[in-house]
Amino acid sequence: MVSTVLCVSEMEADLSGFNIDAPRWDQCTFRGRVKHFFNITDPRTVLVPERELDWAKVMVEKSRTGVVPPGTQVEQLLYAKKLYDSAFHPDTGEKMNVIGRMSFQVPGGMIITGFMLQFYRTMPAVIFWQWVNQSFNALVNYTNRNAASPTSVRQMALSYITATTTAVATAVGMNMLTKRAPPLVGRWVPFAAVAAANCVNIPMMRQQELIQGICVKDRNHNEIGHSQRAAAVGITQVVISRITMAAPGMILLPVIMERLEKLHFMKKVKVLHAPLQVLLSGCFLIFMVPVACGLFPQKCELSVSYLEPELQDTIKAKYGELVPYVYFNKGL
Repeated sequence: MVSTVLCVSEMEADLSGFNIDAPRWDQCTFRGRVKHFFNITDPRTVLVPERELDWAKVMVEKSRTGVVPPGTQVEQLLYAKKLYDSAFHPDTGEKMNVIGRMSFQVPGGMIITGFMLQFYRTMPAVIFWQWVNQSFNALVNYTNRNAASPTSVRQMALSYITATTTAVATAVGMNMLTKRAPPLVGRWVPFAAVAAANCVNIPMMRQQELIQGICVKDRNHNEIGHSQRAAAVGITQVVISRITMAAPGMILLPVIMERLEKLHFMKKVKVLHAPLQVLLSGCFLIFMVPVACGLFPQKCELSVSYLEPELQDTIKAKYGELVPYVYFNKGL
């Protein structure tokens, strides 16, 4: 009986000092961020039932208030936080749509990437798969935006149309230019189209942040103001991350397939070329999604001296030299 009481008291003491929002890994290091995103972009979380996700949210909220059910283990809270981070928006706490979650990047991205790399020769196929990819990207960009800056339906439609047009125009134009180039060059056209579209889609989808500024806070999460320069930094980092996410698979896979397709047995199973590219795309993405997401901290730190002069004056007038840096969520 005594040992049982001691065990329970030790467990409660552990939970009493447990901060569920404290990162499990150091977010100031690239390695720590990659481990964090490996955890929350786990594709298996896509299959978790809605009821379990709702349980995870309740557990996280209760842990934040210091009220957890008796007998709760630290492992349960860590699992609940993993599900919460994978399925709920960090700004609003609202459940994100399944397709737009970063945990869906591997299953969704592998299918689209595989087929874009396989069906790059004919114009209708190029147009169709670039349209599918940009539709997917638009949904992901909207889902993972900084929710403190609302986006109108008109802005979303304009960014979607602009990005799709850019991707299709790039793919079609480069296909025409590379007709006489070596076959491998033609296989790299989808990546060029994806990279060009990312440079348009993300800034357009989040243009409200560039126009009105992104919400910046102090170290204690107190809102200080809105900064267009901070928005530009955050969006640039997201664009770089997305292109990095796609690059290894879309650059190396064409080289691999170019060699494999010359093998005698591969010529006999052409029907399996597309499924093979989908599978290999998944192998790349399962590593590149967390690596690309971890390139930059999600909670960005920016020196006050880099902000707009008027915002600098406001901060110095109100806080003096007590606030040397501001912080904001750059999105994913």
